[in-house]
Amino acid sequence: KKKLKISGRELASVPMQVFGLDQLQVLEMSPERESCLRYQMELLPPEISHLRNLTCLYLDSNNLKKIPAEIGALRHLERLTLSNNSLSSLPTEMGALQRLHSLHLANNNLTELPAPLCQLRNLIFLDVSDNKISTIPSSIWHLEKLETLLLLFNSLESLPEDICLLRNLHTLWLGNNHLRSLPANFGELVNLDWGCNYCSCNFEGNPLESPPPEVCSRGPKEIRDYFFSFHGV
Repeated sequence: KKKLKISGRELASVPMQVFGLDQLQVLEMSPERESCLRYQMELLPPEISHLRNLTCLYLDSNNLKKIPAEIGALRHLERLTLSNNSLSSLPTEMGALQRLHSLHLANNNLTELPAPLCQLRNLIFLDVSDNKISTIPSSIWHLEKLETLLLLFNSLESLPEDICLLRNLHTLWLGNNHLRSLPANFGELVNLDWGCNYCSCNFEGNPLESPPPEVCSRGPKEIRDYFFSFHGV
């Protein structure tokens, strides 16, 4: 089989027979499409490295506390979903997943954006909403292909200047953090749709100045219009 879904209300571990399916491409062990379910799996076995042809791995809504270093062997992996778990860190070996273009990490216990993620040069979509992230490494600029970055409901007090080098960003959600200012070059994120598509950029729930002078002095007029409208000025 090329695709396998393992389900069960009390799912607590991966059947070891799975790791013999070396041609498997899609492995789903997530109840995301089954209402009111949450699996109980706490550990992803290191034998996951045997599935070297995996392109998609779905592990949302389990109880994972740790991801094994062996995940770095999945060099064909393109999509990885780990939302709604109990992760406080990620292995450095994740930086080897150079084909990964979609990574879901919402609702975990991360306190910083893990540095290995900044090595994922082909990442297009990254969701780290609803964690406890207070810092973003300046090396985020390495994610030059990133188009969607979701950082809602974290503990960010500032953003690194280098986030302004992500010129392919189309969607940036920063709502419900502790941001009082934005980088001076923020207006250079020219692919954010300020004028028409409200959903492309989100700042609600932050104590930002109205409008931030360090942003409105540069970039398109739509930035000023956005903040004046947002604050009812």
